[in-house]
This record gives sequence, C-alpha cells and structure tokens, in this order.
Amino acid sequence: MSAKVQKVLPRDIQAFLANYPAVPISGHGGQPSVNYLFYLNRLRCQPSDLTIDEVHERWLGDYRELESNHGYIQWLFPIQEDGMNYEAQRLLPHEIQPMKSSEEVTGRLVKSYEMMLDFYGMRLQSSETGLVGRSLPPRNYSSRYKNLLRAPHNNLRISRILKCLSELGLERFNAGFLLHVLNEQSENNELNSPLLRDSMDRWWANCIRDDYERDWVNRAVAKVRTGGEFTRQMYENALTSRQTRGGFSDDGTAGDAGSST
Repeated sequence: MSAKVQKVLPRDIQAFLANYPAVPISGHGGQPSVNYLFYLNRLRCQPSDLTIDEVHERWLGDYRELESNHGYIQWLFPIQEDGMNYEAQRLLPHEIQPMKSSEEVTGRLVKSYEMMLDFYGMRLQSSETGLVGRSLPPRNYSSRYKNLLRAPHNNLRISRILKCLSELGLERFNAGFLLHVLNEQSENNELNSPLLRDSMDRWWANCIRDDYERDWVNRAVAKVRTGGEFTRQMYENALTSRQTRGGFSDDGTAGDAGSST
C-alpha cells in the first residue's frame, strides 16, 4: 500500500515524517549534547553506567541483557521523542548535524545497529546497500526470530532504531531491514505474526523520510499482503538497483525492482 493512500498514519509517524515541527529548530545551543558526547565515548549511559564502547564490547551476544534491560535503547538510538528512561535525553536538533558529520559517531552507530540485528537473528551483509541476512552459526537465527515474535516490546524498539537511523544519516539501512523481513514473511513464512505485521505495515514501513523509498517499500509490502511474492533475489536486486541506478527500479514500482537486469 502506498504511504500516499493510507488513511491515517500513527501520530508519532506523522511527527517523524514532518521532522518534528513541534520541536524548536534552534535555541538549544546552551544545552548539553548528551547524545553526541555519549557517542563520542565521553559520557556514560545511565543507569547502566557504561560508555558506548563498553556496551558494544560487553553486550554483543548477551541476549538476556538486551531483552530484559529497558534503559539502553534510548541511549543507543536517540530520537526527537521522549522514551521510558528518564535518565536519557531526547535527540536535540543541534546534535544532529555534528553526529551525522562525525565518522567516529556513525561508525559506532553502525555497531549499535549490528548488535541489535544480531539480537534479532540477523546480520548486516553490506554497509553500502544495507543488505541484511540471517545470522550465521554458531548464532541461532531461529531462536532469535522466535524471541522477536513472542516479545512484542521489541517492535517499539525497532521503530525507534529506524527513526534514529533516518535522523543520523543512515536511512539507507531502513529499506534493507524492512525488505529482509518482507522476504522472510513472503518466501519462508518467518516473522509473520499478525502483531509483527501490524507494526511493520503501520510503523516500520513508514520510518523512511525519502518519499520515493517509503512509497516503494509500502507498495512491496502491499503486494505481499495481497498474495504476491517477494523473493530473496528480488530483495537483492532491489538494493543493487538502488546502489547502481539511484532507485529501486526505473519507474518506481515494486514489481519491476525484482526483475533481473
């Protein structure tokens, strides 16, 4: 379904797509850049009292910690919305450009994304295209997929992750994640619960500010929901087409992006 014909998007998605008009663009210059300093490894997240490098080192593969700890996600993926951790701070407008412009920050943000992909039973296969695949042994992707299905609070986390990637210059990863999940649902009947599909269709697929990409992803989702297919080859072709030709397909339709070139 195209984002243009959806009846009503959730309020948080509307605010995200409009770049949070209720949040002042300026006037924050005197406030501390908590999220920027954390990603520079100069500030410890609370209440865990860890630097970002320590989080990556200690928690990669620690699925019990990543599942039960509810205070870290706001630090790893800051957005211009308040979260449940009162010791974290929302992403402030004056932090965005310095964070996007810093290779040090974006490198750590990619590591945060890879850590969460691993938690969800996935891996980043290409940082250029955003291609995602299943985790490889000794990781057990199947048990991680089952955890994602039975722990729906992760659906909210994924919305935050996608919004953050868009805010901080890594939006190319969003379609890679979404289309991997869509392929798993279409070709393998994985990650295919009604609750997860609802989160994907209403929230995740709309966490893309680029109008063309958001519309394309929604078309692909709608095609699968009405009985169409989205194979792994179609997925890989779509991302290759975007990288080499600047778009998923020549005319912007979901079906053409899956054809061989």
